[in-house]
Amino acid sequence: MSRIELAHGAGGTAMGRLIKETIISSLKRRNVQNGIGLDELDDGGSIPLGDTDVVISTDGHTVDPIFFPGGDLGRLSISGTVNDIAVMGARPIAIACALIIEEGFLINDLNRILKSMNDTSEEAGVSIISGDTKVMPHGHIDKMVTATTGVGIVEHGKIILDTGIKPGNKIIITGTVGDHGIALLAAREGISFETELKSDVAPIWNIIDKVLKIGGVTAMKDPTRGGLASALNDFAKKSNTTIYINEEDLPIRGEVVAASEMLGIDPLEVTCEGKAIIAIDHSRAEEALEAIRKTRYGENASIIGEVKNDKPNLVIMNTTVGGKRIIETPYGEPIPRVC
Repeated sequence: MSRIELAHGAGGTAMGRLIKETIISSLKRRNVQNGIGLDELDDGGSIPLGDTDVVISTDGHTVDPIFFPGGDLGRLSISGTVNDIAVMGARPIAIACALIIEEGFLINDLNRILKSMNDTSEEAGVSIISGDTKVMPHGHIDKMVTATTGVGIVEHGKIILDTGIKPGNKIIITGTVGDHGIALLAAREGISFETELKSDVAPIWNIIDKVLKIGGVTAMKDPTRGGLASALNDFAKKSNTTIYINEEDLPIRGEVVAASEMLGIDPLEVTCEGKAIIAIDHSRAEEALEAIRKTRYGENASIIGEVKNDKPNLVIMNTTVGGKRIIETPYGEPIPRVC
């Protein structure tokens, strides 16, 4: 009898099959008033309400450890949900949050997480308007997990879908790749560097808002589970296009490269929690890049590639040694419980 594996929740091909073949196929009512629903497999769904589309996304957070360099469970819970709303082109406005806590959990640690949630909500400009709290017996859950549902609004018909990329688009990454996953793994395994590697976890609506005002955006995605590799393959397969990226243009910190090589991990498959991949008309790409680099979290943004249609459904990297490498969708996130 088949059983659930960790890989089924890790953002790669295993999770994709589970969602399509088991979860979605079991559910009959999958959208509201012809809005975006489960079948689109985007970062959220939508409810059309007159001149406005309400965008809704929900996310569970099971990160281990719950306090890590650069963030914690609270900051992750708000940022991850805000970013899912933002990359659909909607302005995040509200969040509902469920807290599931292990018996014996320290109240001081709960207060730290709540303060972090509050501070991140203030930064993102969203209100926490509803929630639920449950306590599980000791040993029945690992410390604490959260579930957050975000709500955003966008003008009707202006939702950005991850199916929208077109040949000729440029691909922008808003900052360095792999920071979050490697920072967590380093903390777990006691790996140290000359400079502390921190998670990139952050809400990025400010970046998205500036780019949307420039125009020309055709698709966006935040490369969380499965990292850049999974997100780019989603783009290519959903739009039947080819994405070419240039290895020399990928912004990856030296510490991330070193840790990845040490542990046999591809940094392109590692979770990011404060970045977006943006497909944009080539005529707007440089202007958008300049605007992103002026924001708080965008100084390392880079144009990493372009979209063609010569080899549909593939992501191909032009390597620094002059060759080409096909970037495949990972089976699962190589580092479990990073979000």
